[in-house]
This record gives sequence, structure tokens and C-alpha cells, in this order.
Amino acid sequence: MNPLFDEGLITANREKARTRAEKGSDFLLELAGRELADRLALVERHFERAVELFGATGVAAKAALATGKIDSLDRVETSTVFGDPDQSLTTAHFESVPLAAESANLILSPLSLHLTNDTPGMLIQMRRALKPDGLLLAAIPGAGTLAELRDVLLTAEPALYGGASGRVMPVPDIRDVGSLLQRAGFALPVIDEESFTVRYDNLFALMRDLRAMGMANPLIGRSRKPLTRGFFLRAADLYAERYADPDGRIRATFSMIFVSGWAPHESQQKPLKPGSAKMRLAEALDPNRKTNTSGTGEPG
Repeated sequence: MNPLFDEGLITANREKARTRAEKGSDFLLELAGRELADRLALVERHFERAVELFGATGVAAKAALATGKIDSLDRVETSTVFGDPDQSLTTAHFESVPLAAESANLILSPLSLHLTNDTPGMLIQMRRALKPDGLLLAAIPGAGTLAELRDVLLTAEPALYGGASGRVMPVPDIRDVGSLLQRAGFALPVIDEESFTVRYDNLFALMRDLRAMGMANPLIGRSRKPLTRGFFLRAADLYAERYADPDGRIRATFSMIFVSGWAPHESQQKPLKPGSAKMRLAEALDPNRKTNTSGTGEPG
């Protein structure tokens, strides 16, 4: 498999963003952390040991702990720069899960899986690290994220340079994520997607925010040719023409796929065996079929 991302650059971008820690630049992580915590709060279970994998600021870990559903939580990161002064964390290679088999009850993965070259392998590692009936909760940027930025860059570059290169990292479709979970062996997967619109004064403010998040272009196949100021001015004009609100501010879309999946366990619900249904599908879909009110679902 040919790698898509420059992992060394991803690590450097993330660590640089963390050391600079511009105020408010972690709003996407905060949003993902709140959403994951809300989903965790609905689970009628208590988790002895949780692990946050590559959560950068640790905001998702804090939100999860605040639910009262977790006894202890460990953090895994690429460097100690991601830890608070009074906090210990485990350091590891970005595309690794440094956990013993069946050692965690809950794994949190906030906004990092989309940066991995071997995402199926990462999911398999997570599933193996979970105890039977352990839970994975993940937030992954999905299709539609930064669609406006992608559009204007792909329009501006060919007009000025005669061709285009990858300027915005690719992100998965929700159906792709579902398939990856199943391939990794997770049971009872639940996947949903939400889109959020963030407004900026202009393209340059958006790009500053992306750098502050550690989301600068990490593609191995990115062009090394320096872009001129004229290119960015043209892209900014296109953005304003196509995606500005009446007050002149531009819109940026961030789509998030939220994932939950369980390590298999004998106590979990099993799908019905083929041929075991008591009603044919055609009967269930028949709009003229009469039903009783006993809740049995049998024909009346």
C-alpha cells in the first residue's frame, strides 16, 4: 500500500500547533469531545479503563471523564508536549495503538483517524486492545469537510498554473467508515454524521485557523512549488464570490462522522439466522397489511 500522508509532517504540524496553542483554535476538538461525551453518557455501562488516542489537547478525555462513566483514563500521544504539567501520558508512533490485547474497556479517538495511512490496521489494533464488550467512540472528519476551500483552490490553480495538485486532504465517506468498522471486526456499529458551518472574515483567516489546528497539507504528493500571493488573492476572491453571506463573511463546512462499535462478546445481540424470520419481507412492506395492537408485530 502506497502511503498517502507524510506521517513525519503530520506529527510536526500537530506538535507545532500544540506548542503555539492559539486561543480558540481547538474549537473542532471541543465540539467532537462534547459530541462523544454525549454519546457516552447514553450508554448504560460503566468503564473501568478508558484510553484517549491522539486527542491533541485532551479536551475529549476531559469531557468523557465528566460523564462519570469512567474510573480511570489514560492518554496516548506522539509527544509529551500534549500533556499538562501535572499529567502523565504514553508516547507512541502516530499510526500505532500501544496497548496490550484486551486491556481497555473504552477507546476514544477524536479527529485523528482520517490522518492515518492504514486506517483499517488502526481499527483492527483498537479492536484487539479492547476487552470483550469494550467500546470504541470516534469522531472522523467526513466528506463535505472544507468543500468550499477545495472548490476554490481547484478552480484557481489550473487557471494560473495550468494544472492542479492536492491542496486539501481527502476525507472518508460515511459508507466507507461503516465498511471499515465491519472489516475490523466491530459488532453493533452505529454511525451518524453532522455538518457544522463556521464563518470567517476571509480565506486567510480560515487558513490561519487550519494551521493552528495542525491541519496544514500533509499529502506526500503535494506540490513543492511555492504558490504566489496572486494565487491566494485569486482564491480568496473566488471564495468570496461563491460562498460569502450578505455581510461579506465566508462559510466553511466541517462534517463529522461519529462512530461507535463494540468488541464482540457472547452477551451481545446476534443477527437472525437466514430463514428464521416469521414474516416475508413483502408482507412487512405491504401498506394494506392489517396489524393488531398487542405489540407482537404479527398480522391481525
